[in-house]
Amino acid sequence: MTKTPFATFAERLSLTNLNSADLSAFTATRIKTELLAGLTVALALVPEAVAFSFVAGVHPLVGLYAAFIVGLITAVVGGRPGMISGATGALAVVMVALVAQHGVEYLFATVVLMGLFQLIAGAFRLVIRLVPHPVMLGFVNGLAIVIFLAQLSQFQIPGGEHASGHSFGVSGEWMTGLPLALMLGLVALTMAIIWGMPKLTKAIPAPLAGIAIVAAIVIGFGLDVPRVGDLASIKGGLPTLHLPTVPLNFATLEIIAPYALILAAIGLIESLLTLNLVGEMTGKRGGASRECLAQGAANVVTGFFGGMGGCAMIGQSMINVKSGGRTRLSGIAAALFLLAFIMVGSSLIEQIPLAALVGVMFMVVIGTFAWQSLRIMRRIPLTDAFVIVLVTAVTVMHDLAVAVVVGVIVSALAFAWNNAKRIHAITRDSVREAGAKVYEIEGPLFFGSTEGFAELFTPQADPDVVIVDFLRSRVVDQSALQAIEDLAAKYEALGKTLRLRHLTRDCHKLLNHAGQLLVDSNDDPEYELAVDYSVRTGIFGGGH
Repeated sequence: MTKTPFATFAERLSLTNLNSADLSAFTATRIKTELLAGLTVALALVPEAVAFSFVAGVHPLVGLYAAFIVGLITAVVGGRPGMISGATGALAVVMVALVAQHGVEYLFATVVLMGLFQLIAGAFRLVIRLVPHPVMLGFVNGLAIVIFLAQLSQFQIPGGEHASGHSFGVSGEWMTGLPLALMLGLVALTMAIIWGMPKLTKAIPAPLAGIAIVAAIVIGFGLDVPRVGDLASIKGGLPTLHLPTVPLNFATLEIIAPYALILAAIGLIESLLTLNLVGEMTGKRGGASRECLAQGAANVVTGFFGGMGGCAMIGQSMINVKSGGRTRLSGIAAALFLLAFIMVGSSLIEQIPLAALVGVMFMVVIGTFAWQSLRIMRRIPLTDAFVIVLVTAVTVMHDLAVAVVVGVIVSALAFAWNNAKRIHAITRDSVREAGAKVYEIEGPLFFGSTEGFAELFTPQADPDVVIVDFLRSRVVDQSALQAIEDLAAKYEALGKTLRLRHLTRDCHKLLNHAGQLLVDSNDDPEYELAVDYSVRTGIFGGGH
């Protein structure tokens, strides 16, 4: 019996799907590497989660709880071991309007519905398949710039009051003089340590070493520089079950559904693109549908535990992978370390200088940006170069989801334009029927090439019998069917016969779907080619 999309839900989220190769590779050295990578990621998650909470207009613990819950669930059952998820800026910028107009309880309800939409996408395998490589390059370049720009706020003087009423964050005034010089020096020192540490030893992840050394210098010498505690207090307890206190009626659904749909789309786009990027770095493929299910389940749970929802985080994923994290253990460790920071280690974590974390993220920027895209700009097609620049710009100026959609549309239009110019015909006399003329069509016949297709024929000058051979062509869409019907009408009006040759079963199926006159399915069993068919009325399609 065929399984329904939801029948395999438990299978795709089952812990029995854990990679057995990963389990067999858990040596003492591997476990140490995974735990240290998780610790490094957890340290970098703290300021990011707090900052994105400010963007969304909610309390910092709402972002931290989301980072913990989403990170833990996706690490356990996600589609790519080593990938990190949590609260992200791409989602926060959408949430801010909802929170400002309706309050945080509506946000929690929206996150639950967002997760349900993502579960549906995963169950029905509605995943991204048509993202061209230039769009991927533009995506990583734009995201690298966004990560860089997000760090600049740490060069502002701490102590401002956030719009939500919490006395956290920055004042909006930029550092100058000695404070700025000290901040820049510590950032540069962190980056130098991360660059040089692997040349000395790989026993400790370089980002963790950078954070630890710079933190020790700042605390040891009592340097007056911004620290994590200047952003917000991260002290809290375990997240507790909290049902969103919103009216259960259609009016509530009208409010939250549009936000939930947008958030689900953005979250899945960012997660699946990050999945592909991590897959390229780790040499693994697949897992897209499973990642959709994991993201959906994580957000449903998060919404019921007072979290702001989340998705994959490319910056933290890069930190994890480059720190040696290759299995689910690093992601699980990152989430548990984050919870430990919230519950028992807040006083220590709040002493970490922001400069160290900024240095780590700047190294992520350098590692994320596709520098080779700058070198190949002159060697690739102009349309591909344009798509890279366009997606980068839209990602920076707007958001990731819009950038990817724009990039795919432009790439598709460029592809259609190029293929529209490929259609042509070779004419010859028929060897099977004296006096007949054969047009051998080459190139796809679709909406973009129908005009060129019509220009290939000369009905007035052609003999009484004309054969159109689609062996090296393909009829793609309704526009192609209409072009063939128009051509048949021209020859019929002149009292001439038009035949179509080499029609395959997929074209027969297309004609059936089009609701047009059906062709014979007496296909050659060896070559799966149909015999010639006369066009008198109706329409016939062909293709190879």
